[in-house]
Amino acid sequence: MSAIDDLPPLREVIRQHALSARKSLGQNFLLDLNLTARIARAAAPLEDSTIVEIGPGPGGLTRALLAIGAKRVIAIEHDERAIPALNDISARYPGRLEIVHGDAMTFDPRPLLGGERAKIVANLPYNIGTQLLIGWLTTEPWPPWYDMMVLMFQREVGERIVAREDEEAYGRLGLLANWRCETKILFDISPSAFVPPPKVTSSVVRLVPRAAPLPCDRKMLEQVAAAAFGQRRKMLRQSLKSLGVDPARLAAAAGVDATRRAETIPISGFVAMARELADIRSEAQ
Repeated sequence: MSAIDDLPPLREVIRQHALSARKSLGQNFLLDLNLTARIARAAAPLEDSTIVEIGPGPGGLTRALLAIGAKRVIAIEHDERAIPALNDISARYPGRLEIVHGDAMTFDPRPLLGGERAKIVANLPYNIGTQLLIGWLTTEPWPPWYDMMVLMFQREVGERIVAREDEEAYGRLGLLANWRCETKILFDISPSAFVPPPKVTSSVVRLVPRAAPLPCDRKMLEQVAAAAFGQRRKMLRQSLKSLGVDPARLAAAAGVDATRRAETIPISGFVAMARELADIRSEAQ
């Protein structure tokens, strides 16, 4: 019996279903049910919540979410080998676990929500975690269909997500994440907690969507960020030339000198440049 329910310990589940982790799927199974419970509690309150979980694998986090009281968990699993283990959990928590055998990169959970808001809670596969996050951050309309994300990443990715101006990790991901969400690294998890142990420390990050991010065209913001951070060691007057407009005009709109570099510009400055870029493009039409 495990620490959180009367289902078998995860090591036994993995052995029973021959669930050896596959590198090609970015799998590293978290077997410590105390840690999975800690991740689940970070998304509290769970009692009235629908949770979307990506890559549940043998179901450690799934079990924690259900045991702590999630109303409903929609688990999206690409690896068909894990489905029988998840079915065992579904039988233990009847009517509360919906298993989707599919690819999280292409699966849209919104039709399953019936207009209800959800929370995304997941130990994301390392090989697609950033791509999934960017997809959720760029969803339209905003505010999105979720009201919280509690996600596990490699520590280096977590630092990029929460980074702000004048921090070494600040870049396009931090700009996008903090423009649309409030972000925070909650805690780290040692490689030794996983099977197989990854080579890096992991971080659990919480992202809460802002109801009203600073207004601008998201695509324009992404274009400015791509130009500025694409040549991050160069001054704005050089890096922004790739946009085909006068960099000095964009910098002036942000109230900054064109000799500044991207990593020193706050989110509000990038938003101002995105608005100005939109105006310039409109004038040219």
